[in-house]
Amino acid sequence: MTETMTAAAPTSAGAADVDVRIEDDATPLVRLLGRTLRDAVRAGHALETLTRSSGAVAVRSHDTPQAATIRFGETGVDISDGVLVEPDAVVTVDLHARFASTTEPDGDADLAAGVLHALTPPVPWWREAAQRFWDLTRTLPGMPETLVVVTEGPEGVEQLVLGEGPSQYLVASDPDSLAGIFSGADDLFAVLSSGALGLQGTLSQLSVMTGASWKVRFDA
Repeated sequence: MTETMTAAAPTSAGAADVDVRIEDDATPLVRLLGRTLRDAVRAGHALETLTRSSGAVAVRSHDTPQAATIRFGETGVDISDGVLVEPDAVVTVDLHARFASTTEPDGDADLAAGVLHALTPPVPWWREAAQRFWDLTRTLPGMPETLVVVTEGPEGVEQLVLGEGPSQYLVASDPDSLAGIFSGADDLFAVLSSGALGLQGTLSQLSVMTGASWKVRFDA
């Protein structure tokens, strides 16, 4: 059994629907790959690769045993755990750096390059990403009633307030990091560990926010 997700048709010229299918009870890596490729479809990004009718690429984590296979076919893209078929190409990536390649790919170089490109869709504007994040997670148990997002752009300090109520949580970072966190492209803890993220709230709120970020990142 697979879980079928059809990304909304992007608005760019020549765009088409692409079915991106993942397994039931999919692993985090499979979910992450699925969410990223659906984002690519919605953005009209790398459609030449995503609409291929054949080919299989193994995606391996550079620092964990995680691996998955992306297979292209006439009816869409299938993503499964592990490497159970002989792939046409193998890419090794950093899962906490937006699928940045860490070694030279093996096999079909053009196919590998196409998949790596497909796995780097543009992140949305930080305000758009924050609003979508809030819409998807605001009803989760324990979520603060108000999310305050602060950044510094060309016009100086900018602030976005989402929700309303006395319990607040503040997230501050540069625009690209905020866009990455709220869209799921970046892992909240990885950005926090890098020192690029400022948070203000309780430890219990941090736990809830982490769960919310995983919901978006893994499309759970």
